[in-house]
Amino acid sequence: MTNLKVHSSAPADLEGDLAGLRGDCARMAPHWAVPERPESRPVPPSRIHGVTVPARSARLLDAMSDYGD
Repeated sequence: MTNLKVHSSAPADLEGDLAGLRGDCARMAPHWAVPERPESRPVPPSRIHGVTVPARSARLLDAMSDYGD
């Protein structure tokens, strides 16, 4: 059996605020590589075929506000 240990530099803050989230993002940003050139381009909606959304899911999404309450 393998004993996997996870080490974290900071404890998980599940009740964090926006300032904490911004700090987490700032600490992670140096680890993300930005590609020189995008690998793919957006696909026009006219080329998307065969996507089916169940009516229940569509109604749920339609009932959600766009910017939160």
